[in-house]
Amino acid sequence: MQKTAQLNKQLHLLDLSTQRLLVAIVFISIFTMAVRVPADTDTWWHLRTGQYIIENRSLPLADPFSHTKLAQPWINHGWLAQIFWYGLYAVGGWAALALALAGLVSLAFWFVWKQVEANVFVAGFAMILGAIVSSVVWAARPQMVTFVLTAVVAYLLHRFKRHEGPLLPWLPLLILFWVNIHGGFAIAFMLIAAYFAGEVANHLTGHQADPVVSWARLKYLLVVTLISLAVVVINPNTWRMWLYPFQTVGIEALRDFIQEWRSPDFHLSHAQPFILMLLLLIVAMARSGRDADWTDLALVGMWTGWALFAARNIAIFGLVLAPVLARYADLAWRRQWQQWGYQQVPFASLASARPLKNPQLLLNWILLGLIIVAALIKVIIPLSPQANLKAEQDSLPYEAVSFIQEELPPGPIFNSYNWGGYLIFRLWPDYPVYIDGRTDLYDDAFIRRYLKVMVADEGWQHILDEDGVNLVLIETNSTLAKFLSLDPAWSEIYRDDMAAVFSRVSVSP
Repeated sequence: MQKTAQLNKQLHLLDLSTQRLLVAIVFISIFTMAVRVPADTDTWWHLRTGQYIIENRSLPLADPFSHTKLAQPWINHGWLAQIFWYGLYAVGGWAALALALAGLVSLAFWFVWKQVEANVFVAGFAMILGAIVSSVVWAARPQMVTFVLTAVVAYLLHRFKRHEGPLLPWLPLLILFWVNIHGGFAIAFMLIAAYFAGEVANHLTGHQADPVVSWARLKYLLVVTLISLAVVVINPNTWRMWLYPFQTVGIEALRDFIQEWRSPDFHLSHAQPFILMLLLLIVAMARSGRDADWTDLALVGMWTGWALFAARNIAIFGLVLAPVLARYADLAWRRQWQQWGYQQVPFASLASARPLKNPQLLLNWILLGLIIVAALIKVIIPLSPQANLKAEQDSLPYEAVSFIQEELPPGPIFNSYNWGGYLIFRLWPDYPVYIDGRTDLYDDAFIRRYLKVMVADEGWQHILDEDGVNLVLIETNSTLAKFLSLDPAWSEIYRDDMAAVFSRVSVSP
């Protein structure tokens, strides 16, 4: 009997129903999309910091990487993720980072899938669209762990509301882990606030179309939130992490200068799926034939607002609202077919999990095999060292940095903000950077001082003199490069299509 039961279980696993095939296609697609050259401009300094922590067996609580903020207090909130990313890089290079990135994205959407309550066709569409929308931030950075933890917290709150799931001890433990991973832990409290406000509104308006959290459980949610807030201090920076999210958002130069902190530019192709998803949400809610859940409305309102405020928040919009889109789109889909006179939604039977006959089962396995082969072909390309080197050469001053490493012109250096992290990775400690992506370290006043030099505003030479700069590495077509090429105090010692290097004439090696 036991052998028969095991055999039946094995045969059940081999029963690739159309529903299982569709789910497999969704996750293979998401994983394949996420396998990419994993580095962006900030990945480099995160890797170097992870290396620093491992080699020194201590956390840098003061800046070691720049000459402008050297030894000043630095809240390095992503230290645990930096160890993770550098450990992978040390063992498997860029390929390991690319696969880990795809794994984190897939894990995040597995928690999204657990929140979806819809026909598998609608659910799959919402998942893929949510993945495309959120893909704007997929890179080997600590924020990718925030991406996963956001999905986990959203799942816990979904289960708390719709299935009376527990939040203790999971939510405080997640916050404790999260605050040592990335400053994005504040997202958890934003999600909680949306649920709390939405459920209060559900009570006040008498909403009955969805499960409504009782007043007693709302008190429980409040207690869990207070416990979660309390554990935020358990990190190397202690109570400062309570204030960190507000301090970061308060840096005005972020919105003025850094693209991911600006409102999205919808002329850019990568921002347009966000508009599509938002419009589909509005249409689905309007055509669902029922009152919208106030918690869903709170989530839509909150993350639409934040996505319009800063482009980086589009990723959380896609992640958090994919289940909401699926739920209302499924209702609207069914209602529309019923209005057309159909009692059953077309194709719904294809998505059932019933056992298949041999020809169809074989066809499903062949189709899955072909999809896997196609995915492997696509995945192999960004895993190669050649692809990563080419991406580095195409987007970063690879040759200019190699020139500096060979010639060793005298520093200190002034560098482009966008290249600071890369220079930390390749030139530190010989050349501490002038500025890099750690905007919370440099603060608003310093960033504006940097910008004054970059646009060659009045007094820019004085700033370089005051900061002791003897070497400049900037974009070839920048305003500063044009002014330096005309200034007799500076000599251009290297130039290519991407970067130019200038050395102060009065300084001898």
